[in-house]
Amino acid sequence: MDIALFSPSSLFANDDDSSSGEEITETQQSFIERKHQFPGMELMVREFSFHQLNANLLWPGTFAFAEWLVQNRPLIEGRHCIELRSGTGALAIFLRRLCNLDITTSDYNDQEIEENITYNCRVNGIAPALPHIKHTWGDDFPCSDPDWDLIIASDILLYVKQYPNLIKTLLFLLKSYKTKENESQPRAKDEPTGQSFSLPQPSFLMSWRRRIGKEDESLFFRGCEDAGLEVMHLGSRVYCIKPRETTTDGYQIVNS
Repeated sequence: MDIALFSPSSLFANDDDSSSGEEITETQQSFIERKHQFPGMELMVREFSFHQLNANLLWPGTFAFAEWLVQNRPLIEGRHCIELRSGTGALAIFLRRLCNLDITTSDYNDQEIEENITYNCRVNGIAPALPHIKHTWGDDFPCSDPDWDLIIASDILLYVKQYPNLIKTLLFLLKSYKTKENESQPRAKDEPTGQSFSLPQPSFLMSWRRRIGKEDESLFFRGCEDAGLEVMHLGSRVYCIKPRETTTDGYQIVNS
C-alpha cells in the first residue's frame, strides 16, 4: 500500500469552511477533537494528528457529499449500505443520525482506525457503535457473502496505484448482491433539469472532488468500464457505478 508522508490537509488551503477552526480538546498527543458542521447538525470528531494510512482528517469533499446526500435523501433511505475508507467515520455517523441509515464502516485492517470510529460514534450518541469491517482493497473480503445494495465513498482516488485493488473490491461487493423480489428503486429529482432519476441496486455512489490530474483520475473510470461496470456522472462531482446490464444470453449491453 502507499504510505502518506504528508498530511492531506496541506492539499486544501482555506478550503474547509465546515470546521469550527478551534481546537477543542487535545485528548492525547496523537489526537485532537474538533467540531464540524454537517447539514442540520454539528458533530464532534476526534482526528489523528497524523496517520500513516491517511485516515487522520476529514477531507473537505465529505461535506459537499453530505449536502448532496441530503438533497437526494430518498435515494439512500432504507438502503443497506457500506462505506469504503471511512476514516474517522464522520460521514457514516452523520447518515445514521440523519435518516437512521443501516450503514457499516470499513477501512484498512488497522486497529487504531476502528477504535477511533467507535470513539466518534460514542461521543455523537451512536450506541452501540456502527458495525465495522477491516479490509484492505484487493485482499480477500472478510465477509464471504456480503449483501449491501449501496456502497458509498468520498475522496478515495488519491492513490492511483491502488485503483486495480479498489476495482477488485468493488466488483466483489457489487456482484455478490442478490436482487430481491419486487425490489423498488427510489427516485430523486435532479434540480437543474427537473428530471427524476433512480439509484440502481446494487450501486457504488462516490463523491470525488478533483485534486489530481484528469488523466490519472480517468484511469479509475476507464478501469471500471474495462471490468464490466457502468459509470454515470450525477452532477456535483458525484458518480454512480453499477454492473453493466446483460442480455438474457449473458452478453453485456454497451451504451454508445
